[in-house]
Amino acid sequence: HIEPEKVGNIRRILISDQAGKSNVIHKAKKFGIELDAKSPIAASIVSELKELENQGFQYEGAEASFELLMRRAIGAHSNYFTLKGFRAINSKRQMDKPPETEATIRLEVGGQEVHTASMGDGPVNALDKAMRKALVTFYPALEDIELIDYKVRVLSGQQGTGAKVRVLVESKDQHEQWGTVGVSVNIIEASWQALVDSISYKLMRDEQRLAKSA
Repeated sequence: HIEPEKVGNIRRILISDQAGKSNVIHKAKKFGIELDAKSPIAASIVSELKELENQGFQYEGAEASFELLMRRAIGAHSNYFTLKGFRAINSKRQMDKPPETEATIRLEVGGQEVHTASMGDGPVNALDKAMRKALVTFYPALEDIELIDYKVRVLSGQQGTGAKVRVLVESKDQHEQWGTVGVSVNIIEASWQALVDSISYKLMRDEQRLAKSA
């Protein structure tokens, strides 16, 4: 048996349904989070993780979502914005052309309600553009973020159009690349969850970098 580290592969401890406290503590250390294995918070994170994975969430490839989950659990995550409502409408006006999608979003940022709309190539692109349009005035660094991959998987064991879907979103900025996840019976809701985590992660990392340079 050859250790992966000896041939240049970095060993990754994956977050899985069997994840115990040791895996959670390992992840906490990687994320720079101080977490005692004997603390009730560690136990509650393991419990929440298993519940979410039973619902269809999977954090392999979506570690940014898992880091946000952990920071929320220890009360160390800022709430950068609050969703008040969104709508995405597909309109097909000409049969020989793809449908047009318009997304409208209402958010609250720092006590101020913002309402924006954007057209896009499909609901995910339209929602992404509308959300950033709403937030960029408050957080100009969101201009840097780029959505580079989007995957949808229908969860096994569920049938028909009412089946749950898992959405994985891969994003990047000038510093790094990260993955986020969403799960719902509604593909737009699942996509929204992943997009919100992606933007929240970006804002959190920018905040951390700013604190380090201060």
